[in-house]
Amino acid sequence: MVAAASVVVAVGTATGMLSALDDRRGSDQARPQVTDSPRLAPLPAVSSGSPSTSASASPSAKKSPKEKDISPTPSPTKTETEPEGKPQTAAASTRLYRHPASQVLDWVRAHTDDPRHAVIESRIADHPAAVWFADFTPSTITARVRAVTSGGAAQGRVPVVVPYAIPGRDCGGHSEGGAPDLAAYDDWIDAFAAGLGSGGVIVILEPDSVAQAECLSSGERTRRFASLARAGRVLKAANPNARVYYDAGHSGWNPPAKQAGWLKRAGAASDTSSDGVFSNVSNFHRTSDEIAYDRQVLDALGGPASLGAVVDTSRNGNGAPADGEWCDPAGRKIGRAPTLNTGEARIDAYLWVKLPGESDGCKGTPGTFSPSYAYDLAR
Repeated sequence: MVAAASVVVAVGTATGMLSALDDRRGSDQARPQVTDSPRLAPLPAVSSGSPSTSASASPSAKKSPKEKDISPTPSPTKTETEPEGKPQTAAASTRLYRHPASQVLDWVRAHTDDPRHAVIESRIADHPAAVWFADFTPSTITARVRAVTSGGAAQGRVPVVVPYAIPGRDCGGHSEGGAPDLAAYDDWIDAFAAGLGSGGVIVILEPDSVAQAECLSSGERTRRFASLARAGRVLKAANPNARVYYDAGHSGWNPPAKQAGWLKRAGAASDTSSDGVFSNVSNFHRTSDEIAYDRQVLDALGGPASLGAVVDTSRNGNGAPADGEWCDPAGRKIGRAPTLNTGEARIDAYLWVKLPGESDGCKGTPGTFSPSYAYDLAR
């Protein structure tokens, strides 16, 4: 199978996009308005390591006391029973935190008379989603992360945060930016970690940073992977209840063995820096394909039996488009509701990392909320 691999792309030039991430505010504000998740852009076609959906489940991992703070123990071999194309109206896990500042929530509050309101509110806005930190703002990052994690702790719920500031991000493409160099990035991660608190939190560490490493030279890859390994250690040392997941791309991108080789170099096989991998961020591949792929990556990665995977199910209800379209493709649907209880061995969570309705750039300004797109995804 040959598929166009897609990558996460931030859009800092878009009007209003990531404005709350701007360090020019000059103060360490406590209320981050940071839920805009970046859009997608294509990479050249690559040979896919997409596995068969009939791949057997890996053995259930034993839960440590720390893990019990985050997610319930799943049943070992439960399979999907709902068609993914059906809108997912089941309640999301009450243990995941819904940050109160997001574009979809702003729209819902301001458009109570819109005929699309009920669908968008119940099927998107009422569900928890990740909070992105896609800037390089050392002076404010600690307080903004702390605002999210303390909000989750106050409700006894688990927030999902996404540090996205690695140097050389997106190989100099649409999402270029981040820290000026790895030394500055290391310092930024230290400040990020200082805001994690002590409660349960899930960290989606640098989407595309591993899967997209082909564009780097051998030396650049070595240095990036060393910095990512350090980042995982720092995050977990700062908060022993933090769960840190590393970039596995998705089932239509790198073969599992290749991805696992890079992940191992980036620290994903060590329990001092990693709790496993994430896949399908901002993408559309079916949950069943991601489960099979993630298990193959974990098997190839080795490491402790406790390592697991999380899958972005925000827009994968109908699977990826056959033509490889990546920019707000028609016919997509929201996927399974976010939950910490997947019922699947070694699959720790289904998360909405990309917030449904935020445009990739074709149904609106990149990164901004499009109610028509959200409604099409949700109905």
